[in-house]
Amino acid sequence: MRSSLLARPINGPFEDPGVFVDLLHGRRAFLFDLGDLGALSVREALRVRDIFVSHTHMDHFCGFDRLLRLCLGRDMELRLFGPPELIEHVEHKLSAYTWNLIQGYENELSFVVAELHPEGKGRRAVFRLRDGFARSEETEIAFPDGVLFEEGNLRAHAAILDHGIPCLGFALEEKWHVNVYKNRLIELGLEKGPWLRELKALVLAEAPEDTPVIAWWSRGGRRVERELALGELKRMLLDVVRGDRIAYVTDVAYTEANVAAIVALAREAEILFIEATFLDRERERAAARRHLTARQAGTIARLAGAKRVVPFHFSPRYVEEEAALYLELDAAFADDG
Repeated sequence: MRSSLLARPINGPFEDPGVFVDLLHGRRAFLFDLGDLGALSVREALRVRDIFVSHTHMDHFCGFDRLLRLCLGRDMELRLFGPPELIEHVEHKLSAYTWNLIQGYENELSFVVAELHPEGKGRRAVFRLRDGFARSEETEIAFPDGVLFEEGNLRAHAAILDHGIPCLGFALEEKWHVNVYKNRLIELGLEKGPWLRELKALVLAEAPEDTPVIAWWSRGGRRVERELALGELKRMLLDVVRGDRIAYVTDVAYTEANVAAIVALAREAEILFIEATFLDRERERAAARRHLTARQAGTIARLAGAKRVVPFHFSPRYVEEEAALYLELDAAFADDG
């Protein structure tokens, strides 16, 4: 079954890190990091509602200004999730501009900024255009087991990693895929119709097995109906499997603690986007700068059981050796020895 999460890098591997994730049929998109967003169309950028910021080094955060510019004058609430001090960094970004003419905006724009702290603790604050983006509603919150949110069929996780500063890795997942065996529709004397969407919604909402479901469709201009129990339809008609997980990891040292946290975060990910900044011949330089080599990135992806690995954040020193980075990562990812 096709995933509802369509993910792709925003830029090339030597450019600013970032991944755009579109929710199929959901009128919603997600961003991993806020580097250069120039490659995103305005339409794509305006679909974004949730932004996962690994840390606020310039190449991961400079795109905040472009997003702010595009969203001004629109009714939007954007949520940002990131490491400690993200609230202060967003506040400084917003306070760098003068907002004396905000009465000219009839629409409301707000940023809800949440920080993940150690032991599942956190903070949240709100910045609203109508208040000149003054910080408000600051409160302490909790993120049990690193879960940032759980909404419908979607769940987002984060892990605090070490880059010399706290740097977050993220995973976004669909909890379930629901597939309809179309041949069994015929065997059961049923037909396709809008009721199948309602059926899937009930399954994803984990409704009780005895929930009545009205299967209906049009035939010869007349509505045909049959009532069945949700549990019966699940057993006879549906294939319910775990959904896809997309993981994003960048700017981390190759330490035992980081590797363990990344492997848990990216376990059996459909796609793991992971930095591969250096070739392994320069692993000492990588360690000093708290980045991964291509071999280390491939090894982590293999340990996590990721189905596919997409490297990025290549050092510009390898512009003439790009293929070597891919070859080294692929060899480590495939190694079963």
